[in-house]
Amino acid sequence: MTRFTIHDLAATIDARAASGGDASYTRKLLDKGTDHCAKKLGEEAVETVIAAVENNRDHLIAESADLIFHLLVLLKSRGISLAEVEDALAQRTQMSGLEEKAARKRE
Repeated sequence: MTRFTIHDLAATIDARAASGGDASYTRKLLDKGTDHCAKKLGEEAVETVIAAVENNRDHLIAESADLIFHLLVLLKSRGISLAEVEDALAQRTQMSGLEEKAARKRE
């Protein structure tokens, strides 16, 4: 059995975004606009933090999945691909995290 990846999720979001009608939660989110997508991401981020603080492993896993899904939907709403985010991460890994963070402050 092949493992489900974040790329699989991004492809599913792309396919559902291209679909029409009321059958797709992804399409409904996108139809409500970027502001709504951003608010949903914020809600999921808070729920993820709460699950982590409560030390509830299963809840943290579930909320993390929701958080990643809503992040990808928000990116889709702005026309940003997962590949673009991966490129940004790849550039950051060419130096230490502390060096990268300091470089961002100078920009």
